[in-house]
Amino acid sequence: MKRWIKWTTAAVGAVVVVVAGAGALGYQLAERKMARKVEIAVKPVAYTAEAQALARGKYLFESRGCVDCHGAKGEGRVFVDNGSLRIAGPNISPGGVTVGYKPEDWVRTIRHGVKPNGQPTMIMPSEDYNRFTDQDLAALVAYVRGLAPVQGTAPAMMLPPPVRILYGFGAIKDAAEKIDHSLPPAQPVPEAVDARHGAYVANMCLGCHGEHLSGGKIPGGPPDWPPAANITPGEGSAMTRYKDSAAFITMLRSGKRPDGTPIKVMPFESLAKMSDVDSQALYEYLKTVAPRPAGGR
Repeated sequence: MKRWIKWTTAAVGAVVVVVAGAGALGYQLAERKMARKVEIAVKPVAYTAEAQALARGKYLFESRGCVDCHGAKGEGRVFVDNGSLRIAGPNISPGGVTVGYKPEDWVRTIRHGVKPNGQPTMIMPSEDYNRFTDQDLAALVAYVRGLAPVQGTAPAMMLPPPVRILYGFGAIKDAAEKIDHSLPPAQPVPEAVDARHGAYVANMCLGCHGEHLSGGKIPGGPPDWPPAANITPGEGSAMTRYKDSAAFITMLRSGKRPDGTPIKVMPFESLAKMSDVDSQALYEYLKTVAPRPAGGR
């Protein structure tokens, strides 16, 4: 009996040592990944001050998720704070973190998830914006550069140990790891209620719903966040709730399912600002994507 207890104690001790060692290694790997330099050659997109571009930029800023992380005035915002996890989007108004940005820095940050110094932006969901056309990127930049300077929120990224460790071992990826940086900018498509335009709008869904839009647990998200829904026509699809585009648009603008229950995690402050054309086109596109079982991302 004593020998059995001794062996058990030794085995448990060995497991504890291995787990602690793996955790320490994961922390070290995470620090190295955060500090790594991502070399990307980008072509600058020229600045514009045309009134039409500024209006388009305002629409994109308000409807594509920028407000949810950076605030209505670009002042920055704490958008996750549950004790162990705290994330704040930085102040991007003139004088904020974008001070000194050159045209190529905007491209590198927005499209590729890489800061001007070459390090990954970490929380910035650049996979949602990687397919921006040059025209839309220029419009968004024009609007942000034209914001009034405001005192704002400092960026924050307090990650719990399990998230850091998973990130260090590659189970959670930052945007710079997910993006195919070799892809050329998307080419403009006519704004119309069709699947082709809807595919362009749907790029904003990739960060949460996954590359294939089949949803699943959002990597790096708070543990109390529910899995992102499957928005393909596949098994377990959430789209069966929406009999037509009108029901779908009502959800985008109300934050509620047709039965009245609230949807917990969606950037509804932005989604509510999407135009009828964009919303209807997104609905048309989601009916055409390849069906996938829920959770495959």
